[in-house]
Amino acid sequence: MLEIENLLPLLEAIVSYIDDGVVIADEQSNVFYMNPSANTLLSIPPNHAVGKLDDIPSIDLNRIFQKSRQKTQSGTKFSKIEQRIQTGSGGHRDLEFECCFAGASTSNLHLMIVRDITQRRALEAYLGRASADLITNDPRMLEVLQRIEQVAPQNATVLLQGESGTGKTHLARLIYRQSKRAAKPLIEVNCAAIPDTLLESELFGHEKGAFTGAAHTRKGRFQVASGGTLFLDEIGEIPLHLQPKLLRAIQDQQVEPIGSDKSVKVDVRIIAASNRNLREMVDAGEFRADLYYRLAVIPLYIPPVRDRPGDIPLLLKHFCYNLESRGYPSDIKCSEDALRRMMDYPWPGNVRELENAVEHAIICSVNKVVRLESLPMDVRVYETNRDERRATYDGPTSRPQDAADRSAGAGLNSPMPGTQLFNRDEILNALTRAKGNRNAAAKQLGVDRTTLWRRMRRLQITPPRNT
Repeated sequence: MLEIENLLPLLEAIVSYIDDGVVIADEQSNVFYMNPSANTLLSIPPNHAVGKLDDIPSIDLNRIFQKSRQKTQSGTKFSKIEQRIQTGSGGHRDLEFECCFAGASTSNLHLMIVRDITQRRALEAYLGRASADLITNDPRMLEVLQRIEQVAPQNATVLLQGESGTGKTHLARLIYRQSKRAAKPLIEVNCAAIPDTLLESELFGHEKGAFTGAAHTRKGRFQVASGGTLFLDEIGEIPLHLQPKLLRAIQDQQVEPIGSDKSVKVDVRIIAASNRNLREMVDAGEFRADLYYRLAVIPLYIPPVRDRPGDIPLLLKHFCYNLESRGYPSDIKCSEDALRRMMDYPWPGNVRELENAVEHAIICSVNKVVRLESLPMDVRVYETNRDERRATYDGPTSRPQDAADRSAGAGLNSPMPGTQLFNRDEILNALTRAKGNRNAAAKQLGVDRTTLWRRMRRLQITPPRNT
């Protein structure tokens, strides 16, 4: 048999060619061995001598070894720790350190395996951006997610309603991924982005020669999505004259292409979304009641960011991590003033606006600190505008409104919170004129019915009887 002294050069030759970094050190931080991959992964400059762990400029390996020691003392043979380091080119590298210890007494040896997981984390961050607004501790959002888990495996139609930017598209994709149709296509249609003259053809298809420019027979989105899921975003923008045909397609699972006298069977699960209150559109005669009830088998309301302020710190942290994976610096700090303003701002654009504001703030940071002046203009001037709104609507003697007050009057399609805080007498007068009809009273006050209802509940107002 070969003696160990003869095996060592062979083992060293093997280790020197692997992609993972290998570091061997003792309890006194003396480095016995580092392979070339470790030098590269740890961004050690060429010709830089490393006798001790402290000689590595890019990272505190002593601290990592100590953390690993604590984990192994708890009974774990190997421990894994992740650390991000800055590279010489101004970028970063995500590293995974797997450590173990051998030997006894004070001559214990530390073995560390270093792996580059930058691409893995970048991919996870990219996929995570598709579900950024699913990061939540808010009870109402958690209830929505729980309900989605219940209904996703079924074929029932789901209607997602909420303000623009709250994440309806991401939730629709989540329902699709958790459904039994996940192996089949998900076809997304933004009904607001397609002209009325083209929408019918886009949804149901057309035959060759059906109209000017129809040079070929074309399948509609219902046919393309057959077997899978069709997501109809901004469903409230469907014109009234198309709604009966859409109802039939959903109800009977068959479509009739333009220019054809034959129906085509389809097998489609429908998920719809709208930033408008479809129930109020039905009351106003702008949306068919039968189509609404067909869509709202499972209605889900997505609360705006201003109604779940506890999620803002979570979302800020998530967006910062995503930006770091795209090459933004990881050592940016946030001042108390800037953080307070972001917590106080109502975010009318919701998660989408918040994500853009975080990127703006990092780009405009001062000496790696996000200050008040680093924030977007709309966020910076919010305090001034809010004071002006209070003086206009609440009078000069009104008390400051806290976050709960600002969100109390915020309905599905409300303007920015704080602009519609009508007092008790104004609401009672409007209800009296409307003979107790809240829908009519809301129109008099220039708000939607949900906003009025929430304000009445907060002020404990009971509408007069309809006479």
